[in-house]
Amino acid sequence: MQDIPTTTASFPYVYTDCQLCPRMCRIDRTRSLGFCRSGFSAKVARAALHHWEEPCISGSRGSGAVFFSGCTLGCCFCQNFSVSHQGFGKEVTDKELAAIFLRLQEQGAHNINLVTGTHYLPTIVSALCRSRPALTVPVVYNCSGYERLEIIRELESYVDIWLPDLKYYSSSLSSRYSKAKDYFDQASRAIAQMVKQAGPPVIDCHGIMLSGVIIRHMVLPGAKEDSIRLLQWLKASLPQGHYRLSLLSQYTPFYLARDTQDYPELKRRITTYEYEKVVDFAIELGLTDGWMQEKSSAKEEYTPSFDLEGV
Repeated sequence: MQDIPTTTASFPYVYTDCQLCPRMCRIDRTRSLGFCRSGFSAKVARAALHHWEEPCISGSRGSGAVFFSGCTLGCCFCQNFSVSHQGFGKEVTDKELAAIFLRLQEQGAHNINLVTGTHYLPTIVSALCRSRPALTVPVVYNCSGYERLEIIRELESYVDIWLPDLKYYSSSLSSRYSKAKDYFDQASRAIAQMVKQAGPPVIDCHGIMLSGVIIRHMVLPGAKEDSIRLLQWLKASLPQGHYRLSLLSQYTPFYLARDTQDYPELKRRITTYEYEKVVDFAIELGLTDGWMQEKSSAKEEYTPSFDLEGV
């Protein structure tokens, strides 16, 4: 039985009254599971050098990606569903997690990339504290965007690079596909706070990001108008030059979108027309500081193998 991480002055949230995500379930996760399908023992499915992030994150040596099990969303098309929905992973203590961070740094990782770790933040923060001052590479917070504003504020001294998704503008889409009617309300406030805390991106002489915000948006089949609304919000709401935009074309039917008949509109990849309409609109708005993606990225082989490597 692992010790339960307790609150500290630097991070006052605990597992026994869980308020880590916008669902605010307040479940005692030492006794039962939250919506995230997780208890209080952090679970990791993979911890290895990852070369498929944006160029300024992966660089030449790779990002030190730590994939956590469970998720605060319920996306029906999740490409990592064996981890996020089915709970694959190995339990680790904060001490073991700190050792994983330092091992990835020793392997040459440009950064430590915390992939979907919101629901394990008491353990993660404790591990980051344990690994300091030996841990010198930037910390990346790679998340769904469905975050509490208050939690983002608490993480200011722990996170260097924010890598959120901005999935939906429409509450009907976010409710249908991710079981989160309030997705845009929560994500828009959280992302605005990330941008405020990080300031303009800082890139080193090798093109590696040291601090800043990258906002990802994946275009979904039949939802290009929702993508356009998100781009309009970005243009109107966030200061130009203070973030990078990554427009993704990699949607591939996975999980329930592939294996059930409940989401017939998601059983195809996006068309070149759909993606180019979104890219063209971003260019029209002047949102050109970032990346677009080749359609060839929509392949299952780009999903990492979850085999407990590095755990």
